[in-house]
Amino acid sequence: MSDISALAAKFGAPASPLVPMESLRLAPVVVAPEKIICVGLNYRRHAVEANMPIPTTPVIFGKFANSLSASGDRIALPTVDFKYDYEAELGVIIGREARDVSVDQALDSVAGYCCANDLSARSAQLATSQWMIGKMLDGFLPLGPILVTTDEIPDPQALRIQCRVNGEVRQLSSTSDMIFSVAEIIAFLSRYATLKAGDVIITGTPEGVLMGHRTPIWLKPGDEVAIGIAGLGVLTNTLTTEESRS
Repeated sequence: MSDISALAAKFGAPASPLVPMESLRLAPVVVAPEKIICVGLNYRRHAVEANMPIPTTPVIFGKFANSLSASGDRIALPTVDFKYDYEAELGVIIGREARDVSVDQALDSVAGYCCANDLSARSAQLATSQWMIGKMLDGFLPLGPILVTTDEIPDPQALRIQCRVNGEVRQLSSTSDMIFSVAEIIAFLSRYATLKAGDVIITGTPEGVLMGHRTPIWLKPGDEVAIGIAGLGVLTNTLTTEESRS
C-alpha cells in the first residue's frame, strides 16, 4: 500500500514546464528502420511534367538508413553531382507487422505520418535505369519534424502538401492527386515483403520539382528547403557543402 501511495503522489505532483520545441535538437522520426521503401511517379501531374506515362503498377525503389536525417539538420551536397533536387513527400511509418493485407485493412498497420524530403542527385539518378545511386546519399531523406499518429489523420488522401525553397513556394498540391493511395501501396508491398514496425514508406512527390523545369536552377549550398503537410508540421533543412557540414 505504501508503494501505491508513493506512486499516487508522483501523479499528483505539478507537471514540469513544457520545453519549447525550438530549443530541442530533433532526431528523424525513426532511426533504425528495417526497410525504407520509396514510390516513384505517384502523382498524376508529376508524371505529366516528367513526360512519363501514368504507371499502372507502383514504381518502387529504396533508400538506406544512412540517408536519414532530421528537421533542422544541415545536409551536405557532395561534389559527385550538381543537379540537386527536392521532392516533398508524405512519409508513412508502419506500426505493426503487415503481410499480404487487403486495401481495406492496410491502414490498420500504420503508426503515423510525417513530412519527408526525397532529396535527389538527378545526374546520378538518371545515368542508368536504376534510380537508387542518385537517392542514397548521406542525409538525403529528412523525416520530421514529428510523427503524427493515425487518430489525428483520418484520411491520408486529403492532405495539402507543399515545398518552399528560401521561402518561395515550389510545390503545392494535395495527396488526393496520388495515383496509388497509401492503402493501395501498403497492400501492394505487403504481397512481396513483410512490412515491420518502424519501416518507412515515402509515397511520391507532386509536380513542381526542378527536374520538370526547362531551365532549372538546382539546389545549392545555403538554400533552405521546407516541406509542409497539413497537420504534420514543417520539415526544414539547410543545404551546405561537405566541408562546412556540422
